[in-house]
Amino acid sequence: MKKNILFCALLAGLLATQQTSAQSSPVVLPGFTAYADPEEKNVDISSRNGVVNWTGNENTVNFYFHAATTGKLKITLQAKSDAGSKIQVSLNGATKTVSIPNNNDFTSIPVLETNIKKTGFYSISLKGLEKSGRVYADVKGIALEGAATKDIQFNPKSWRRSASVHLNYPVPEGKNAEWFYGEIKVPAGEDKTGTYFMSCGFHRGYFGMQVNSPTERRIIFSVWDAGGEPDKRDKVKYEDQVVLLAKGDSVYASGFGGEGTGGHSHWIYNWKPGETYRFLMHSVPVGTTTTYTAYFYVPEHQEWKLIASFRAPKDGKYMGHLYSFLENFSFENGHLGRKGYYGNHWIKTDTGEWIELTKAKFTNDATAKAKDRLDFGGGSENGWFYLWTSGFTPANAKYGDIFERPAGGKHPEITLPRF
Repeated sequence: MKKNILFCALLAGLLATQQTSAQSSPVVLPGFTAYADPEEKNVDISSRNGVVNWTGNENTVNFYFHAATTGKLKITLQAKSDAGSKIQVSLNGATKTVSIPNNNDFTSIPVLETNIKKTGFYSISLKGLEKSGRVYADVKGIALEGAATKDIQFNPKSWRRSASVHLNYPVPEGKNAEWFYGEIKVPAGEDKTGTYFMSCGFHRGYFGMQVNSPTERRIIFSVWDAGGEPDKRDKVKYEDQVVLLAKGDSVYASGFGGEGTGGHSHWIYNWKPGETYRFLMHSVPVGTTTTYTAYFYVPEHQEWKLIASFRAPKDGKYMGHLYSFLENFSFENGHLGRKGYYGNHWIKTDTGEWIELTKAKFTNDATAKAKDRLDFGGGSENGWFYLWTSGFTPANAKYGDIFERPAGGKHPEITLPRF
């Protein structure tokens, strides 16, 4: 009996040791997943080498993770400098000044230990204080140890964009969407550079508006080629290429590649947050081709503007798989939140019937599916659907959720320009 008790005690001790070991397994936040605030200036976040060329102290370098378990957390920097420096490291209310030695190789530098009392998102912030050489530090990564590393989540990849999120609008069976209408409104402060707010997407293309730089915004419309070539349009056979039939005044049009290939068009237009913008798609199938035409309503002129018209080969049907999306296409600010409202979507069928689209299925991209990012969501509020991504706040929607908005009941009145 005593032997059994002794054996059980030893087994329990071994299991406890293994559990503690599993909970405290070290993890490393890669340097290439960091973000700089207020902007990536005088510091580079290299997809190969992590934090490099950190010469200015006007910004902070931040690493993000999600703690699913409470407990102790020990931080160790993997860093080096060219002539010795001091930086400040902050996490969970604790701050420590750390000396970075002059070394050709990365050195493991213990920083601090803190107690994570609540689950959720946390950031580790680095701030340059003093330097004798050119840089404050090159940072390969930040190692974390302790009980709080159990089930910890962070982005392990150099893909620093946030997750893309979508609204998929079901169309009644047997109805052909000849026209597709939608509206977008972006709240002030949510219009971050590197964001695409897409209103009217379909099985061959998409139509919406972008923030391309601090000084440039665009209305953008694209249609994919047939054939499935992923990158280079010059490899696409002529019979598989979409053909530009027309474009509006001051609209730029060309081919594109890199994420599939096709025909691209955009109009530089300084759209403003807080305003509601209207988008209209038209599809005309003839034989095995379909012509897709995009119109944007310019509120200052109170008229619809032609963006472009493309003829798509190997198609021959009306618009299908209708959807909207929100995309962050900038790596440098993939940690900043953005949100858009999507509403008043309608289709007009080939028989002239208007149908309001009041339901939407929520989906997301490979970044979300891989759980590289957990900060995204969507829903319905104030008569609109909405989508959001980034900001390191908890998701409020999951793949497959169904949203519904109240019906407005009045289809849009549209008078197109005559050609």
